[in-house]
Amino acid sequence: MTRGRDGGADAPDAKQRALLAAVVAAIVAVAAAIYVGAGVGVGSGDGTRERDALAGGRGAQNGPAAPVAGGTWVASWAASPVGGEPGTETGGLAGRSVRNVVHTSVGGTSARVTLSNLYGQAPLTITHASVAVSAGAGTAAAVVDSVRPLAFAGSAGVVVPPGGEVVSDAVRVAVPRDGDVLITTYSPSASGPVTYHPHARQISYVADGEHTRDATGMPYSGESVVWRYATALDVLSAEAEGTVVVLGDSLTDGITSTTGTNRRWPDVLSDRLRAAIGDGRDVPRYSVVNAGISGNQVLADGLGRPAENPSGVNRFERDVLGRPNVRVVVVVLGINDILRTPGVADPGRIVDGLRSLVERAHGQGVKVVGATLMPFGGHRGWSEGREGVREVVNAEVRAGRVFDAVVDFDRAVRDGYDPRRFRVEYDSGDHLHPSDRGYARMGEVFDLDVLRGGAPARL
Repeated sequence: MTRGRDGGADAPDAKQRALLAAVVAAIVAVAAAIYVGAGVGVGSGDGTRERDALAGGRGAQNGPAAPVAGGTWVASWAASPVGGEPGTETGGLAGRSVRNVVHTSVGGTSARVTLSNLYGQAPLTITHASVAVSAGAGTAAAVVDSVRPLAFAGSAGVVVPPGGEVVSDAVRVAVPRDGDVLITTYSPSASGPVTYHPHARQISYVADGEHTRDATGMPYSGESVVWRYATALDVLSAEAEGTVVVLGDSLTDGITSTTGTNRRWPDVLSDRLRAAIGDGRDVPRYSVVNAGISGNQVLADGLGRPAENPSGVNRFERDVLGRPNVRVVVVVLGINDILRTPGVADPGRIVDGLRSLVERAHGQGVKVVGATLMPFGGHRGWSEGREGVREVVNAEVRAGRVFDAVVDFDRAVRDGYDPRRFRVEYDSGDHLHPSDRGYARMGEVFDLDVLRGGAPARL
């Protein structure tokens, strides 16, 4: 650069510096816009943006476990809280680590966990919690480098009030699709009774002492067939853009399916949807989660306060609309309203209850697929009167006067010679619940194309 007589820059050089400064300022402005846009993108559009921003904002504390931007928050696994676990009324599970084994629908790059104290009578103190990828079937061991401690608003511990639930901060972890994940909690003090889901059809584990970050699985000498505290695993996924929730009873909970094999019919549906996407079919990219509760009814709650086994009507917001980015709900309810009503149930009340679910779903822009009620001839609760109620409900469903779309499970599994009964190969033996083949049949006849589109426009 040449200098002028007065020691200042020549005019052309001053212009160059000014131009350079303008270019740098523009680059900084563009970079800032990109950064802000990426931060907003962490929010899923499902009402969780504030929560996600909080988790991301504490990334410096979480280090390598901090969440990453990109993708959509969806539910990859869920289980509805059912009641307080018998035998835990006084001591709960104080001083023990509870390792729940859960099976994913879709994979993701970050995860967050929901813990529930819905049926607790005292605050639930969780001092340590973790999430990890299972090392394999039938073990409490984790893939070593996958163990992530969970935080809650940046703290390692959290106190969940009676009747409440809490969602962890998001952590970066490679969650596999169609794989097992370990959700582990430790509570040092009694909070009983323990909120649980009794029919997990999955072996989980318990250890004395605090072992939430243990990857070997060695301390976990106790086994259980229930899920405790954990009610959801959400993932930040690039392979799914929404969630399908299946609201049902024991026929969805899969209580007669083989333990540890993930043969409930929603598992089959999830497998089919994932395979269709892998084959390049033009089907929605959704996860599928199970909100089945054995014995569940459309209308009637169980006993207690809060009610154990709450009705589909009463748990709809929490178990269905409360999931991230829910796009479709599949309703498979009604048979217990028939079986558990003294005398003969009123089919009109059952249908009206189902319609109320549809109306509430439509209010949130969620499509509703409904199922016909499957046969139960030969079951001890069967009668001509109850069979008549089932047929009236099914007629309304098939006529399209209840749901946006219909899957006809009744026709898929019934005996061609006696339509009041299951075909033998689809019957578990109790004439009410399907066998593994029956559950597979349910998942296979579900038309994936009915998952397209949203709720009808409201006039």
